[in-house]
Amino acid sequence: MNTSEYIINDIQPFDKTAPISSVQKAFNQLTYSHIPVVHENDFVGSVSETDVHCFETDKVIGDFQYALEPFHVKEDTNWLDILEAFALHQSNIMPVLNIENEYLGYYELSDIMQLFNDTPFLSEAGGIIVVEKGILDYSFSEMCQIVESNDAKILGIFISKISNDLMQATIKIGHTGMNAIVQTFRRYSYNVVSNHEEDKFLEDLKKRSDYLDKYLNM
Repeated sequence: MNTSEYIINDIQPFDKTAPISSVQKAFNQLTYSHIPVVHENDFVGSVSETDVHCFETDKVIGDFQYALEPFHVKEDTNWLDILEAFALHQSNIMPVLNIENEYLGYYELSDIMQLFNDTPFLSEAGGIIVVEKGILDYSFSEMCQIVESNDAKILGIFISKISNDLMQATIKIGHTGMNAIVQTFRRYSYNVVSNHEEDKFLEDLKKRSDYLDKYLNM
């Protein structure tokens, strides 16, 4: 997946010699959380909208270089790592540098999110199962085997939560034998966190059967 075609230059980066007043004016016209700052085309960092409105208007960006945030990605960075960088730095703009740390442009969060939306994990029809197991006890190969042993295809799997020595994995599969897959996960000591209509029906049926047995044994 070639992300370099999503590099844009709709706004020009500010040089660190630019006055703060001009940066404040730019933010008033934009919806970006940050604006890149360069000096002689070398990336210096990004100034945030929150910070810039606290700076004295009669000074230049370089006077506040300590406040510039150095986050960026390289032009060959994988799109998942780019998405992670957006999340880590709570930004909707991500500067892109070449191998010499020269500024090339930036990514917009919406463009990278669209790449994720276009993956089979989201775009293909299927069902979601969320399972939970001890962080030392689970295995990707085991989870894949459970799904594939029930003649289903995995469209995506990732660790969606880690808490108190437990991990949760979110698995997207084709709509094939969902209940059989749920039951197999339970046999392998996975706790199925997600709710499934077919599974609910069988649990309800079991409760009624237990109630009937209890009634007949009275």
